[in-house]
Amino acid sequence: MLAYSVSQRTQEIGVRMALGAAPGRVLGMLLAQGLAAAAIGLGLGLVGAIGLSRLISGLLFGVEPTDPLCFLGSAIVLSVVALVAFLLPARRATVIDPMLALRTE
Repeated sequence: MLAYSVSQRTQEIGVRMALGAAPGRVLGMLLAQGLAAAAIGLGLGLVGAIGLSRLISGLLFGVEPTDPLCFLGSAIVLSVVALVAFLLPARRATVIDPMLALRTE
């Protein structure tokens, strides 16, 4: 989903680059927006997981339902995956020629 949202904004990125925006600033803007969406999803997922952990407590062996290490580990892994999923298309979009990006539509 994150990669798709960047690919849908190729024309907007092309306009920003054609008007003189620095590639680093455009990349930073895209990363900030992507990581904000990922943080919201991570927060909602964490709240849902804690709320529903009582339902699966009978299926867990050797791990508490609200084990902080498991929650922290999964949050870190999901954050890294979201960063990579957003960074690769965003980086590709900032190196594209602005005129080529404007011609795609």
